[in-house]
Amino acid sequence: MSGPLSGIRVLELGQLIAAPFATKLLAEFGAEVIKVEAPEGGDPLRTWRKMHGDTSLWWYLQSRNKKSIAVNLKTPEGLDIVKRLATSADVVVENFRPGGLEKLGLGWDVLSSLNPKLTMVRISGYGQTGPYRDRPGFGAIGEAMGGLRYTTGSPDSPPARVGVSIGDTLASLHGVIGALMSILNVKVNGGAGQVVDVSLVESVFNVMESLVPEYDLLGEIRTRTGGALPGITPSNTYPTQDGGYVVIAGNSDPIFRRLMTAIGRPDLAEDPRMRSNEGRSQHAAMLDGVIGDWSKARSVADALAALDAADVPAGRIYSVADIVADPHYQARDMILEAELPGGTQVKMPGIVPKLSGTPGAVRWQGPALGAHTDAVLADLGLDPAAIRTLRDAGAVK
Repeated sequence: MSGPLSGIRVLELGQLIAAPFATKLLAEFGAEVIKVEAPEGGDPLRTWRKMHGDTSLWWYLQSRNKKSIAVNLKTPEGLDIVKRLATSADVVVENFRPGGLEKLGLGWDVLSSLNPKLTMVRISGYGQTGPYRDRPGFGAIGEAMGGLRYTTGSPDSPPARVGVSIGDTLASLHGVIGALMSILNVKVNGGAGQVVDVSLVESVFNVMESLVPEYDLLGEIRTRTGGALPGITPSNTYPTQDGGYVVIAGNSDPIFRRLMTAIGRPDLAEDPRMRSNEGRSQHAAMLDGVIGDWSKARSVADALAALDAADVPAGRIYSVADIVADPHYQARDMILEAELPGGTQVKMPGIVPKLSGTPGAVRWQGPALGAHTDAVLADLGLDPAAIRTLRDAGAVK
């Protein structure tokens, strides 16, 4: 494989979202990712959401570029395979509940003794320590306890959720960052391997901006504000004449003046009270009303054309249909053509971030369960007869 992570071997002992999304990112940039799955059924994500035949479309995306091996971790032979793979791995990524790998005999103490340079990324609901460590925790719980749900939605409605598994993917991104920092420490500084302890709760909490000091010093409890960005004015979602919405971010001082001029309110552009964000925030309701009255008299297209001409950041609310049709997404290779088993063509999301010298790539879509078992075992030095013996013993599929 080519890419900036070429030569890095990653062993994935995870399922569903958090750990597999992290390894997907590593695989897109050249890491060899070996995903260990249970022989019966494999990762449950294979059957989640919308299907193509008997396989989830989500699976094909989430597991692209990975090698799948079907190993029974309830057998001594299966555990031995994982230990041998960990010996040559740079990173192990797992999202068992804390203590789960230890019960199997694959804990950090065991694997790090076999490979002192190993990095282990451990993603869990609450982290590997603390009074809540043993509780089950999915991304939704992380979003709730991390503070995100309390601040999401309209003030007169119950707390809302983002329409995707944002808690899981935030944890994945923190896991990737931690893994890369640990690898750098090993490869460049000659350091030892280490545990990267990632909590779903803390990953959400880490993006909650100034939530804590505002509460501690000012007693401010940030709550739901609909489409507005509290304390940053004006920045909101505004209705249009044709039943749509536009997002307008006019919250810097010069942009605010351009916005007010564009909507026919030069008096507000020059109003001394509106010269700074602090002053504008004191009149946020009035400003939102003025901008909303202007937007409601125009279509989405007309409103955006006027704002674009004034160099004011604004945009429509995109559906997936808008995304797929948008020329900017296409020009940035963010909509890729893929081929599924049987020759079916399907559009898939592109790769982020864009590296100019060593870009990521899609080499294959999510594989069939155990598609790479024989090849990976052969790479460990097992001959066909030994592999047949393991298969007969129920250790692999």
